[in-house]
Amino acid sequence: YQAGSQIMGLGAYTKIVGDAGVTIDHLSPIPVTTGNSLSSASTLWAAKLAVEKLGFVPKSENKFLGTVMVVGATGSIGAVSAKILALTWKNLVLVAPRAYKLLELKEEILKINPHVQITVSTEADSHSHESDLIITTTSGQGKTILDIMKVKAGCVICDVSRPFDISEVEAIKRPDVLVIASGEVQLPGQDVKIDHDIGLEGNIVYACLAETALLAMEGKFESFTLSRNIDYAKVI
Repeated sequence: YQAGSQIMGLGAYTKIVGDAGVTIDHLSPIPVTTGNSLSSASTLWAAKLAVEKLGFVPKSENKFLGTVMVVGATGSIGAVSAKILALTWKNLVLVAPRAYKLLELKEEILKINPHVQITVSTEADSHSHESDLIITTTSGQGKTILDIMKVKAGCVICDVSRPFDISEVEAIKRPDVLVIASGEVQLPGQDVKIDHDIGLEGNIVYACLAETALLAMEGKFESFTLSRNIDYAKVI
């Protein structure tokens, strides 16, 4: 590690291989974070902002009276996002390839909020027509995750996957659907120096990188986010 560094962040693919930073943190002389807490937080913030600005989903007592679907729900970001969304949405649809993992996640979420209506499915297309918000966070590696032509008009899709689950070509087909490339954060200040091209403009970086910067700025030199089981309290 560079001389003087007091915390290290694992970004992009390095945060998901192996045991998601646990072993690296054990062997590292300085704290390690995957940055997935801020990745989740920034995605949920962008989703809420977009849904509220469009104004298609009614709210009551700070809860959206609509349906949100999480695709890739049993992954680290998907699972923690689903737990938080269960606190602010009436209906929650969980989508992932393995049904038994979905049922386990459903039980975890019902302990957090026993009043949320939860549907589990292995097919996103089965519920995209009724979803007002879709969070897609998979490791599909460019494979078709959902048919955008079946998505409900006025829906907001937050795509936090890398590579993206929804291509630009697909998004253009549905001008009545808002597709957001989420999980990106603008670093503060005018003198931010980024020595490498990460494919983003200006001071914008991936949220996992931004979490590392944020922890350093706050002087919190600790292993904030590790493993695939993210503490939803940290995301909040």
